[in-house]
Amino acid sequence: MTFKINLFGIVLIAVAMVPQLSISQNPIITDVFTADPAPLVYNDTLYLYTSHDTASVASTNYEMKDWLVFSTTDMKKWTNHGPKLSPKTFSWATGDAYAAQCVERDGKFYFYVSTFHKDSEVSKGGAAIGVAVADSPLGPFKDAIGKALIVNEMTTDNPHGWDDIDPTVFVDDNGQAYMYWGNGSCKWVKLKDNMTEVDGEINYLNPENFIEGPWLYKRNDLYYLVYASKGESREAIDYCTSDSPEGPWEYQGVLSDSAPNSFTIHPGIINYKGKDYFFYHNGVLPTGGSYRRSIAADYMYYNEDGTIKKVVQTDQGVDAIAN
Repeated sequence: MTFKINLFGIVLIAVAMVPQLSISQNPIITDVFTADPAPLVYNDTLYLYTSHDTASVASTNYEMKDWLVFSTTDMKKWTNHGPKLSPKTFSWATGDAYAAQCVERDGKFYFYVSTFHKDSEVSKGGAAIGVAVADSPLGPFKDAIGKALIVNEMTTDNPHGWDDIDPTVFVDDNGQAYMYWGNGSCKWVKLKDNMTEVDGEINYLNPENFIEGPWLYKRNDLYYLVYASKGESREAIDYCTSDSPEGPWEYQGVLSDSAPNSFTIHPGIINYKGKDYFFYHNGVLPTGGSYRRSIAADYMYYNEDGTIKKVVQTDQGVDAIAN
């Protein structure tokens, strides 16, 4: 018998036989366990500052020894620059490396971190916030002031010793810098122009459902305070808006549901090359969990009135940016 070969049919069969490649990009970092994303855009590069989970699979608590830095120019290929700072950088510090954020001002990079303070004449221990400084987003970073910026004794509204964590820093258009932070309640203070001294009294507020992990930023004429909130059984993300970085704040509701396989979730929000991105962490990598977390990123969209559409967490993540 003679067979007529249908080239189109052969192509279809060949395509069908090719294994389907996964298009999943979340989590975006897969070679180490990362948490508490803090994005920064500088010179067309997006830098991502993260906590670093090193706990064993059987561990029942956090083990976080340093802060890592990653970078990308296309939201797909991420360069791991390794650890750039640790609590050992600070002579007064002890314990783990909790959530942090790096911001740029006048060509200097200020890295605000949360860790614990050694017992001393200054502090009886407890969580504390420090600030390191560098001339490059990749460091080397050094302790900017040789002491903690915030110690536990400076805030008195909560009885527990770990309420001074998770700093977020924002520099407004007029040059005034603000730092928000807290666990159990949200605290905020102005910073002086040198970015290493508080300017005035510490203020307290209790946004609805607030737990920890605030993230402060501005879009157009509206200020946003985004934070980890009391979800049904695990942390979710809620947010408020205001016409001023000093409030009053109007609660806007849930921004993102709880993250899979992780009790905590932590927001980091940035506009990069014309798109808005929502960074967070989950526990979906193999052997992952609440103490072995991984950072993911999804798109974020605004309504005409400036409120934010609820973020959809996806396995696919975001598309690569054509450079």
